[in-house]
Parts: sequence; C-alpha cells; structure tokens
Amino acid sequence: MNEHKNENKQKAPKLNKTFLPVTAKEIKALGWDAPDFICVSADAYVDHPSFGISIISRVAESLGAKVAIIAQPDWKSTADFEKLGRPKYGFLVSAGNIDSMVAHYTVNKKKRSEDEYSPGGKAGQRPDRAAIVYCNRIRQAFGDIPIIIGGLEPSLRRFAHYDYWSDSVRSSILVDSGADILSYGMGERSVGEIVKRLMSGEPCSTITDVRGTCVLGKPDACAYDYVICPSAESIKKSKVDYAKACAIQYNEQDPVKGKAILQEHGNSFVIQNPPQTPLSREEMDAVYALPYTRTYHPMYEKDGGIPALEEVEFSITHNRGCFGDCNFCALTMHQGRMVTSRSEDSVVKEAELLTTLPNFKGYIHDVGGPTANFRYPACKKQTEHGFCKGKRCLAPTPCKNIEADQTEYARLLQRVAKIKGIKKVFVRSGIRFDYLMLDKNTMLFDTLVRNHVSGQLKVAPEHASDKVLRKMGKPPHSVYEAFCERFYMLTKKAGKKQYLVPYLMSSHPGSTLNDAIELALYLKKINYHPEQVQDFYPTPGTVSTCMFYTELDPFTLNPVYVPKTAEDKAMQRALLQYTKPQNRKLVMKALEKAGRRDLIGVLVK
Repeated sequence: MNEHKNENKQKAPKLNKTFLPVTAKEIKALGWDAPDFICVSADAYVDHPSFGISIISRVAESLGAKVAIIAQPDWKSTADFEKLGRPKYGFLVSAGNIDSMVAHYTVNKKKRSEDEYSPGGKAGQRPDRAAIVYCNRIRQAFGDIPIIIGGLEPSLRRFAHYDYWSDSVRSSILVDSGADILSYGMGERSVGEIVKRLMSGEPCSTITDVRGTCVLGKPDACAYDYVICPSAESIKKSKVDYAKACAIQYNEQDPVKGKAILQEHGNSFVIQNPPQTPLSREEMDAVYALPYTRTYHPMYEKDGGIPALEEVEFSITHNRGCFGDCNFCALTMHQGRMVTSRSEDSVVKEAELLTTLPNFKGYIHDVGGPTANFRYPACKKQTEHGFCKGKRCLAPTPCKNIEADQTEYARLLQRVAKIKGIKKVFVRSGIRFDYLMLDKNTMLFDTLVRNHVSGQLKVAPEHASDKVLRKMGKPPHSVYEAFCERFYMLTKKAGKKQYLVPYLMSSHPGSTLNDAIELALYLKKINYHPEQVQDFYPTPGTVSTCMFYTELDPFTLNPVYVPKTAEDKAMQRALLQYTKPQNRKLVMKALEKAGRRDLIGVLVK
C-alpha cells in the first residue's frame, strides 16, 4: 500500500523559504557555534502550521532564538540526540501531532501497519511513549540540561492518569520523563515566555510560574491560588478518588478563573499553573504568518514524502478551542473551551498564498479547525467571567446566553471562494450541527449546502440513544434528525445530490446492548450501512476515559455501565454493521442476550 502511495506522491513544492537546520553541517554553514534550542519531534519534519512542533520552532525563531530540529531520532542510543551538539539553552520535546500510543495501536491494542506522520507512511519510526523515551535519552546524553515537553501526549498526561494500553494508572508524565517543565495546551505564549527567560539568563529551576505549564515542587512554590486534587497514590487505590480528581481537573481548565491544581506524587507535587490566556486575534494572525516552508523536508523525497501533509497541505485553520465539550474529546484539556479565531484578512492572505504553490489544483480542502463553524466564545460573559461551573454551552440543551450568529464564517468562506485561481472551497472538518441549527440567520447553512460540500458532509451525531448521548455530552438525537431534514431540504432546493456521512461510536460508557440495538434500528430506518465504526478509545485526559476506568460519572459519582469485555464491544460494533454476513452470529447473540428475539428477522435473517 505504501509503495502505491509513493508512486503517486507529488513532489514537494519549492518555496523561497528555508527549513530550520537538521544537520551539524547546516548549523556550521549558518555560522552558529551551537543552536540555542533543539526541537525533538516524534513526527517527521514537516514545516507546516498544522504541525505543532513547526509552530513552536518558528515562534522561538521569531523571538531571536537559533533553533534546530531533530525529527524521529533513533531512540535505541543517544547518538541521534547528540548529532547537533549541546544546545545553549535546552531541548523542546514533542511526541508529535498525535499520541504515540494511538499512532501505534488500534482500539483493540493491535499494532498499526502505517504511520501517516512518518516517511512513506512507514510504521515504527517512533517509540511507544515517545516523550518519556526521548527525555530519558537526552538526560543520558547531556545530564542536567533544561528539557521542556509539550504537545498532545504530555498535555493529556500531565496528571496521574489511566493508561488503557497497560490497564493501569500511571504517574504524571512530568515525573516519568524527568523533564523540567511541561507546557500543556496551545504552547506559543507559554513556550515563548520560557524561551525568553532562558535566553535572558534565568535558570530553568526558577521558571515555575508560567501559566499553561506544569512543574514539580512543594505547595509553597506555587505562585497562584490553588486547589489540591487526590494524590497519585490515592487514585491508584481508589476509583472514587480518581473520579473526584477528574472533576477537579476539568473544572479548573478555565483561562479566566481557573486555579492552579496540585497533585501529590510521592515527596513532591505536580503543580499545574492556571491555563494560559488564549492568543488574541492579532497574535494568532502573526503565528500563521510566520515563514513556514509549508512542506516536508527534502530528505524525505526518496521515501515518497509524508502522507499526513496530503490532508492539510491545502487546508486552512481559522480557529482554536471548542465549547462543544464532548466528554470523549481531548479538546477541553488541550485546546480548551475558549474559542479564538484568526481575522478574515489573515485567512484570505493564506488562501492567496496556497494558490501560488506548485501542487495547487484550485481546491481548498477545508477552512476549519476543531469545530469549523465556531469563531467566537459561546457568549460575551465567557471572556470576562469564564465558564459556568456545572453547565455546558450546548448540551443537553443550549444555554439561553449562547450567541449563534455564524454569518462571519459564511462571509469568510465566500471571500476565500472569490480569490482568483480558487475553483472550490470545501468544509471537511467538523461542523457542529446543533450550533448551526441555533442560528436564526440561515446564511451559513444555505451557503454551506450550495457551495462548500464535496458530495458528502461528515457530521458527528455519534449515537441515537439519548441516554448514551448524555454521557457523551452531546445533544439529544432529535436535534440531529431536525438537522438532517433541513440539510436534505436545502440540498433538494439547490438541485444537488449530496449526502450526510455520520460518525458513529460504539461501546461508549453508558451504552448497553439495548442502546446499540436502538442505534441499529435507526440505521435501518434511514437505510444507512456504515463501512467503518469507531469503538470508544479510552485515551488519557478525557471525562469518558474516567467513566470507562472508574465506572462512575465524575460529576455525580453515580454508577455508569461500561461495556469492557471483548465480546460486549464486538456485539455492539456488530449491531451497527448488522447487514454484514460475517456479523450475523454476533448480532443474533446480542439480540438474544438483550431479550430482543422479536428483532430476529428485522435486523438479521
């Protein structure tokens, strides 16, 4: 499969911009005695603003730092970590755009055969638990040198957490990695401050007060008001304490009024300073205007490039954050719930740049982000007062204060579509359909259906059982049905043939066999036969993972049914694909176990 991809891979575009150095020879050619910082990443080096390490390296460069890159080092020795010499100030370490364990293993804990973030899509180019392994090798090579870890993997493991792959509770990754500072969430402001303070001569040991970071220390070292959550030792012993810790951590992830959180680990504490203030619109514009080459490094040409670039090369990120707040999603603990966005002019300028790239064929594949149709916080109160504790903006019902005017996003799509050289602009990242339905002005819905759907629009109802949807943090199923009705009405009115492709999830905490049967009956009703179904994947840092491990709702401590055995999960998945002959026996077994023999002949013959 990889060979086929490599044969058809287009050449990397040549731009009048340069990559950051990746070899000692390049560093010498620049006249540097040594880099100020070395960025180590478990992804191949793609200098594109969809890759976190690329943004952080360019931000550091913009602050005057000399930055070099080590991508996908051989972790079996220290040689690759030493090849660029000792940096003057320290290492910035990332496990890549996705969690290294998710990159390596399916939800059934089977090894994946491909890695889209590696040359030619070849698997095995990063270690399991990459951030920990890299930090240990750097310590082995350079001793007491400052190490700052960041990105998705450390961000979601900053506290003691349930680890699905070992079926155990692990300590904070800050403890296991031996790093000095952990930058969680969006790191431009936090890492930028750390870079400036290190370059000013401040020792790393005193940089303990940066918002959006975690350090190890005693409570008196915390610079902010704080709350203490149950210790690592106690949550390893008590699932009730684990659930209580989860609720505390969730409730304090607020950049306006969130407090620091302390969690004891042995003789020390993980100190999570309050979340960093999100970038302003002007600051975000500046980040996306940095001099990215917007492609993979030429050293990967022989391998056919980096497959992950294909998905984003001609896509534009216009926003960050998500107040959709789904329990199974990592966004709350990583990007946060405070939505921020780039200016229209900034997005238009990037779109104009894309039209100049050699591989551009006239199509912008996406103008999106975590949730494509979010441009501002859910309401004006959030910016000043933060989020309402114990409440959500959209589920189970929308807050009366929510502001759902999405005309600016509609206008943005129209502006991009009018740029010379652009044939079509699509929206492929997630549209939050319940938020779209709240907008009394139908401008976005109309223009989306008429102009920005590439035949199929992917949406995420996830389930048809309201009981399960509530555990997911999603709106009732009736909202999705109303959305479908309007979508197909507008599609017919526009004289088009377009379809919805719903993302569906099986075996989420709270989902019984009867709930899976309810979803199967809905799929039969709409005559939809999904080719792929996603089993719930208990990744670190989500409320749903807490429910999976503890079998408790962390906010009420009420029991939650969790399908955990391989057979239970297989039956729920089979019910969603009840038409497949190979699923017949499992579907029959599920119907009998649920006491629904009346459906034999309806769902299975």
